[in-house]
Amino acid sequence: MERPIRVLIADDHPPTRAGVRTALQDHGEVCAEVGTARAAVDAAMAERPDVCLLDIHMPGNGIAAAAHISAALPDVAVVMWTVSRDDQDLFDALRAGASGYLLKDVDPDRLPDALRDVMRGEASLPQSLVTRLVSEFRGREQRRRLPLGGRRSATLTSREWQTLELMRQGLSTAEIAERLFIAPVTVRTHISALLRKLRVPDRESAIRLLDQER
Repeated sequence: MERPIRVLIADDHPPTRAGVRTALQDHGEVCAEVGTARAAVDAAMAERPDVCLLDIHMPGNGIAAAAHISAALPDVAVVMWTVSRDDQDLFDALRAGASGYLLKDVDPDRLPDALRDVMRGEASLPQSLVTRLVSEFRGREQRRRLPLGGRRSATLTSREWQTLELMRQGLSTAEIAERLFIAPVTVRTHISALLRKLRVPDRESAIRLLDQER
């Protein structure tokens, strides 16, 4: 018989946490319940659960919590628990280290098996988002070229372009993260990628390149 799954639930909506508890009552143990990203990180460090089930849009940003937990506790599986069907939320969650992305309208009877799948190393994703994920990694995400002078150019993803435009408006990393509903660590990843592609050393140089094309 499989041992019960130890699960940390991080969601700022108490009825949602209660629903997860009910779904897991015969299959797992809820070792901690919290309502913010900061509390999720602290509880994960203290409890070392098998799985952290994190709401994306809880206070403090669930994707930021996912990135922190994944980096600090690589043996702990991280699963996003969300109502969002937005492509970019999915991509940002996976980049942050999440092993699964479950929609809150999933059949509660399926939740324990989905979490066990993640613990076994299998990605748990809604079928409705799998095609979009495949498209992303086949490079069909909208991309644009920025001339670099001569015959050179750089191809940026749509999210990198958004980040560059917001940098040009003078927004800080934290402000860009808030505007795009992503974690600051994800913004820094986008900035590092676009600086590398543009072959410039800093934000100011990237903005000057963009201004030259206006």
